[in-house]
Amino acid sequence: MVQIGKKAPDFEAPAFYEGTFKQIKLSDYLGKWVLLCFYPGDFTFV
Repeated sequence: MVQIGKKAPDFEAPAFYEGTFKQIKLSDYLGKWVLLCFYPGDFTFV
């Protein structure tokens, strides 16, 4: 379970980066500041 102040678990997710879709992993950014924004419904064409 995710908890405030604890290390986030590693995960992989699709991302739109530099004009293309690709898979990214949270561990790819180890040691860097990361801001995660989730928008349910984006790109669903509903």
